[in-house]
Amino acid sequence: MQASRARLFKEYKEVQREKVVDSDIQLVCDDSNIFKWTALIKGPTETPYEGGVFQLAFAVPEQYPLQPPQVRFLTKIFHPNVHFKTGEICLDILKNAWSPAWTLQSVCRAIIALMAHPEPDSPLNCDSGNLLRSGDIRGYESMARMYTRLAAMPKKG
Repeated sequence: MQASRARLFKEYKEVQREKVVDSDIQLVCDDSNIFKWTALIKGPTETPYEGGVFQLAFAVPEQYPLQPPQVRFLTKIFHPNVHFKTGEICLDILKNAWSPAWTLQSVCRAIIALMAHPEPDSPLNCDSGNLLRSGDIRGYESMARMYTRLAAMPKKG
């Protein structure tokens, strides 16, 4: 457990330095628990998620970095690789392709990349996956845009 704490403190310091460099990701450690983090990520440009800000929750295991963190969307998102109700993310690096070389920051980058390039063949959201698999890009994008507006964009007024 000491090794995981040391690693997380190192990542915390790194995040403080990177804040200015990577404005698409805002990673914050819980004040009372180094194993709980949240992130705000910006929706990638030229996607239906553009303009949205999405909140992620990280639960980091005591065996980190040998085991991956559990990450889920707290913000509702219409995406084939995200479970609509739970926010669970289907991403290989969070499962069998995990490597201790990954950091919480690089996991956020991978999630942003997944948002821009969905994998409809391994869907957690079947409705979204079916739209893409059937070639209804317009339907998928309009649903994703609608949920981005409803859940991930600041309310005006």
